[in-house]
Amino acid sequence: MNGLISTALVILCGILLYRFRKPIIDALRRFDAANVARRTQEVHDRRDRFAHYKHTLSLAEEQVEEVGKFQTQDERTGQPVTRYLFEGEQFLSRDEAEAARQRAIVAKARTFYEELPAALAHRRKETLH
Repeated sequence: MNGLISTALVILCGILLYRFRKPIIDALRRFDAANVARRTQEVHDRRDRFAHYKHTLSLAEEQVEEVGKFQTQDERTGQPVTRYLFEGEQFLSRDEAEAARQRAIVAKARTFYEELPAALAHRRKETLH
């Protein structure tokens, strides 16, 4: 009876794999492409003396929320207008909101570099003991 169940499970898995082979193969191709891109970037980063700063900024950018867009009524005219929202603050233009976002990204990256000496000192202490 156990042999019958395990055979049925193997056949079922085979059928499912065959049925969903295209999405699985597509996902594996995307994964492989991401790995190739990562390796290529690592090779370029070895020659780029500013690569560490670029990576820090990109990590900080991932941690900062995107600029939102919403429709509202103008306070003076009552006409519908588009406003932009970043960290709870409304902006009249996307450029102003994106500039505020960029300042937040740079501030987050700067904080990382300010905290780096203390983190490295703590790490050095741990390896000595």
